[in-house]
Amino acid sequence: MLAKNLKYYRLKNNMSKKDLAEAIGVSAMAITNYENGSRNPNMETLKRLASALNIRVTDFLASTGSALQFSHGRFRKGSRLSLGEQEYIRESVEEYFSRFFQVVDALGGTDVLGSIPTTRKIPWTENAEKAAENLRKYLNISEDGPIDRLVETLENKGVLVLFLSVESRFFSGMNGTVNGIPYIVINSSMSPARIRSTIVHEVAHFAIDWPDDLDEKSEEAIATAISGAFLFPQKDAYRELGYKRNFVSRDMSITCREYGISLFMLAKRARLCNIITESAERAFYIRASKIGWRANEPTWGIEKEEPGLFKQLVFRAVTEDEISIQKGAELLGCSYDSVVESCFI
Repeated sequence: MLAKNLKYYRLKNNMSKKDLAEAIGVSAMAITNYENGSRNPNMETLKRLASALNIRVTDFLASTGSALQFSHGRFRKGSRLSLGEQEYIRESVEEYFSRFFQVVDALGGTDVLGSIPTTRKIPWTENAEKAAENLRKYLNISEDGPIDRLVETLENKGVLVLFLSVESRFFSGMNGTVNGIPYIVINSSMSPARIRSTIVHEVAHFAIDWPDDLDEKSEEAIATAISGAFLFPQKDAYRELGYKRNFVSRDMSITCREYGISLFMLAKRARLCNIITESAERAFYIRASKIGWRANEPTWGIEKEEPGLFKQLVFRAVTEDEISIQKGAELLGCSYDSVVESCFI
């Protein structure tokens, strides 16, 4: 427990082994030995480590869920995320689900998660429209129409969702499995519309039976196209925008809010559905770039979603006396009083 927790908190504080070693007055090799478990620090060293990492000594002893089996998705080749950032994301996923499955176990096991979706179940097709249709069927969602509360919908379908704030713009999302259950981790610092599109992108990655010989660039491009068709199906595009428009106009933001998509995605979908011409799409991109929307597009009133399943399970376990109020607060990283306020009338 100590070795894995030390590594997690070091990465969370964006410290190298050398940085941490200098902060507490030991060698970088000593930190390596502590993290690989070949040596254990004495109590005085533990106190200095905790102080340097802004945590309590007891945080080193928290359960790490070592019995959990993780299969993490890969980062893209040539990713501009540093190896340290990649490692931090993986460690954060494992730390979160170690807490998550403590309450799942307290409530009797994975039955509380509902029916677990099978990975790589959707047959491969190059047709993004058809793949998006199949993905909606896979999740038992209507074949068209806007999807409200996408995160809640996925959690109800047995997909585990983690929002993680990562400052780097080079990370949007990742997927994998924990004990065979699919999870997705999403960079919560993105806009609400991009969060939604990234969620679908990651679900497509684990739900579709992709060909083994398909190159990464092609898979990413197709997953992005599937995301657009999933959130804004062709039938809806025609109903909302009409069959022909001369250009992308601001009134289309009403549709963006309804479907939880960006105006950039709407423009791309309008072009793919032949509602606007290629030149009209290009003109929009040029105009949008000039006014700064590529870096900071308005949210159009789209609400930012958050996962709620973990809190719900913890509060249920507390009210059913399966775990103590204090344990619930520790799992959620919140105060004792906030758990009491959330659980009891």
